[in-house]
Amino acid sequence: MVAKPKAADAIDDSSAPLIEHLAELRNRIIKSLAAFIVAMTLCFTVWNPIFNFLTRPLCDALESQGQECNLILIQLQEGFFVAVNIAMLGGFVLAFPVIGYQLWRFVAPGLYKSEKNAFLPFLVASPLMFFLGAAFAYYVIMPMGYTFFLGFQQIAMDPATGAVTGAPGADGLPVTPEGAIESLQHAGIAFQGSVNEYLSLATKFIIAFGLCFQLPVLLTLMGKAGLVSAQALKNGRKWAVVGILVLAALATPPDVISQIVLFSVVYSLYEISVILVGRVERKRNADLMAEGLLDPEDLE
Repeated sequence: MVAKPKAADAIDDSSAPLIEHLAELRNRIIKSLAAFIVAMTLCFTVWNPIFNFLTRPLCDALESQGQECNLILIQLQEGFFVAVNIAMLGGFVLAFPVIGYQLWRFVAPGLYKSEKNAFLPFLVASPLMFFLGAAFAYYVIMPMGYTFFLGFQQIAMDPATGAVTGAPGADGLPVTPEGAIESLQHAGIAFQGSVNEYLSLATKFIIAFGLCFQLPVLLTLMGKAGLVSAQALKNGRKWAVVGILVLAALATPPDVISQIVLFSVVYSLYEISVILVGRVERKRNADLMAEGLLDPEDLE
């Protein structure tokens, strides 16, 4: 027989009809969209500084090789759509607290008090871990990745004068000294990146690592729900190592250093998840034993 919840642990409101729930959902969506539009408009007015911030790792990598940081527009409308994409990305980041709050206000009335207390820390930890992963990608992985990719350039030299013929000049075009074409022995390969392609690559890095850092939050929440156990995570370490190695190979440039760094960080998060799930299990078992619903002998 299922025990009835205590009065202090009762659902706040369970008698609202379906129409009222749909009206509530509509109001929450409208408020979230309004916050997103306002934040997106604000970011659109300052898209240039945001783009300059996103290109800083690339510019540092180019400057370390003595090259200027120039990106090009391949299509006439490309600059406008880059500004729109930056505004949408920045608008979602700025509006996320409002969106998360509206989601919480819609879900919270249907939860018991104990469920609220259990779910709220994860709602706060999730965006914090995402920003931590995004910062790790921006300050650690992206500089290493861009330096690796730029290493495949081939700067053409005039063998007679030693002048650089393949490096881009201030106008973004290769510099070719007079008479160098006749004596050129190999073609120059210089980076002239598309603005849109670079923004897409940088966004993929940031989102991928932000999601990787959700691992402790996800596993701890699953442990809270009883879907995984600390012992199961310990037994699955060898599979976790293989999975993380595959993830490191796919999410990072194909150089050993960045792959080792990502593997070390994500595997550390996995071990932290094992500890957190173990703490959740011990607390749940202690509560069940205090209520007389669990025999200590069953844990042996």
